[in-house]
Amino acid sequence: MANVDLNASAKELWPQVLMNTYGTPQLELVSGDGATVTDSQGNTHIDLLAGIAVNALGHRHPAIIEAVTAQISSLGHVSNLFASKPVVTAAAKIIDRFSGGDAEVADKTRVFFCNSGAEANEAAFKIARLTGKRRILAAEHGFHGRTMGSLAMTGQPDKRAAFEPMPMGVEFYPFGDIDYLRKQVAINPTDTAAIILEPIQGETGVVPAPEGFLAAVRKLCDENDILFIVDEVQTGIGRTGDFYAHQHEGVRPDVVTMAKGLGGGLPIGATLAYGKAAELMTPGKHGTTFGGNPVACAAANAVLDTIDDEFVAEVKAKGELFEKLLADVQGVESVRGRGLMLGVVLDKPVAKEAVAHAFEYGLILNAPSDKVLRLTPPLVISGEEIREAVARIAKLLAAVA
Repeated sequence: MANVDLNASAKELWPQVLMNTYGTPQLELVSGDGATVTDSQGNTHIDLLAGIAVNALGHRHPAIIEAVTAQISSLGHVSNLFASKPVVTAAAKIIDRFSGGDAEVADKTRVFFCNSGAEANEAAFKIARLTGKRRILAAEHGFHGRTMGSLAMTGQPDKRAAFEPMPMGVEFYPFGDIDYLRKQVAINPTDTAAIILEPIQGETGVVPAPEGFLAAVRKLCDENDILFIVDEVQTGIGRTGDFYAHQHEGVRPDVVTMAKGLGGGLPIGATLAYGKAAELMTPGKHGTTFGGNPVACAAANAVLDTIDDEFVAEVKAKGELFEKLLADVQGVESVRGRGLMLGVVLDKPVAKEAVAHAFEYGLILNAPSDKVLRLTPPLVISGEEIREAVARIAKLLAAVA
């Protein structure tokens, strides 16, 4: 190929052939196993990011390998003009975890498959519009994706600015402030279609909603005939120690969006709608060519079969172990979040510097802000790996402090 030497490393080739959307990565990874990855120099690292909460079962999980291999060996992509068993099976399992086994709830719930969290939230945006109302209330600092509809609901002005004008009708409220939200709804309750939020804001620095906030929003929506949309793209599929994070408060949203961990590494997203929200999408209103791909759904089935109630309880225990050990690390001010979605708040603004040097300590880390390290490791990480990871984090923070 002209001007491109394919014998060069992926890191060297990256800026030559890819748009400058992410900058050039610091590291080239070549393999992974469980919660460990290996770089092109043969160094191993404990993966505390999991592809940004995507690799729920880690790398090379046998259930995913077996399911995907079997499916691609028999039937690949078919589009939504045809039915296939992996698709309906995955939808049924997602509904079952949402309904808690309640047959009446399950009967009123439907799923739309897509390819990412942004697309799942785009579908939720359209469902809100199909109510005939125009106002969507979204939380400040929230993140719902990069497509235009999902970006319009993202409460981070710096991400929206370059792409203005956004789709109309979205207004923002302070995350966790139910009194402000009540007053905002009261301005025009009959034209308010939906309230959307993340149970834990991940991109802002792993900020959980205050205890009781989701229940209060659910009540507010019921009182004013408003759809309650919960973005579980990062928090769902067992990540927080509940299968869905909204289950911690015992609430049932009208719409739930999910992606990331659902495919265990394969691209898949889903928008679940319950009750009247499940009836709003009709033929011709929405679609996606690759959504509900049988291979991606086969991977999702493997994930859903593996992450059972016992597995989710283990995730909660692993999160508690992380929190306990991190509390004793010099430089750690506090730890917030739930399960294996944790924000390590530092006493100095050195998080980004720590991430840059983490490879030297055999760690893959992420910093959503200057004072916060985000930990979203594979849910299969072991207690021994957690202890070793915290020991390495302690050494890393001592070095950058």
